Order: sequence, then structure tokens, then C-alpha cells
Amino acid sequence: MDLNVLRDNTPLFAQAAILTARVAALGILLALVVGLIVAAVRYFRIPVLAQLAQGYVELSRNSPLIVQLFFLYFGLPKLGIVLSSEQCAVIGLTFLGGSYMAEAMRAGIEAVEDIQWQTAFSLGLSRLEALRHVIAPQAAAVSLPAVTANMVFLIKETSVVGVVALPDLVFVAKEQIGQTYNTREALLLLVAFYLVILLPVSVIAGAVERRVRRATFGS
Repeated sequence: MDLNVLRDNTPLFAQAAILTARVAALGILLALVVGLIVAAVRYFRIPVLAQLAQGYVELSRNSPLIVQLFFLYFGLPKLGIVLSSEQCAVIGLTFLGGSYMAEAMRAGIEAVEDIQWQTAFSLGLSRLEALRHVIAPQAAAVSLPAVTANMVFLIKETSVVGVVALPDLVFVAKEQIGQTYNTREALLLLVAFYLVILLPVSVIAGAVERRVRRATFGS
């Protein structure tokens, strides 16, 4: 293990880590928005939209991210739509993550017993008020572990975005190995920077889960 190689390549990997984290953050944020909309549409069985949402979930969850990225980066230009590598990565993560987030959130909503709705209505709450003040907090507490797991999953999935020439961590590691043959150093930096990204997310998410569960269920 050459410490000089590690020192010289750390700035390059740090820059790639920032790009990886940015793409992952945008993809996760948009996936949460998409997931919430799709979950609501499917839960309330909105005509036509519910069927479209189910089709989207099936397509997204049953096609690899790498195939989706190939379509965005190489297929869309045939239709006159040209996206940058980063845009393709964000859209791909959003498309994939949205379906997983939607199912996690829908499961959380469905886990709340019907008696909760009836109790809220008996107190004079409207459907929207019941959803906001009674159902949503409980659903969030139930679905949060799955949502957190999906966030970590999407961060890991950034490892394939290099196929669209995005200089993320894996792309930079492969380039360094191919050009300099410093395999051990490149892999060590790759693992180290992924841990720098993933560990804080896992720790913070775990703390948020416990706090939400205590605030909602008192345990």
C-alpha cells in the first residue's frame, strides 16, 4: 500500500464523492416526492391514475437501473431529447426509487387500522384533516424503516451511473486502476468514501426512526 498514492488521489476521489452524494441526494429527494404521489394514488384507488401508477411500479421495479440509464442516455437522443450524464443519473434514480418509496409508503398507510379513520371522523375531522393529523404520522412511523432502507439502497445504486460517463466514485476508481494499476489504493479510497457517505445517513436515519416512533407510539 503506497501512502503517497493515497494522498495524491484523495482530492480526486473527494470530488467524485461530492458528485456521487449530490446525485444521490437529488435522486432520493425526487423519489420521495414521486413515491408519495404514487402511494396516494394507489391507496385511494383514483380511477385510471391508479392503474397507471401500478404499471409504473411494475416497470420500474422489474427493470435494472443500468437498462434505464442506457435508455435515457443512448435512447432518448434518437428521439431528439439529449440529457447530460448527471441528469440521466438523477432521473434514473428517481424513476427506480420512486416505485420503492411508493410501496413503502403505501404499506405504511395500509398498516393504519380503519378504526383510526372512523375515530377521526367521529371527532369531526374532515378526510384531509384525518389524513394529516391522525393517519399520516402513524403511517410515517411504520414506513420509515423501509424508506430509510430504500435511501441507502439508492445511494448504493449510484455505483452503476458511471455507465453514462458520469465521473462518480466507481468511475474514478476504474479509471485509476486502468491507468495506474494502483488497484489496492483505488479500492481502499472507493470503500472509504462510500463509508463517508453511507454511515452518516444510516446513523441519522436510525436516530430519526427512534424519535418518530417514540413521538407517535410512545415507545
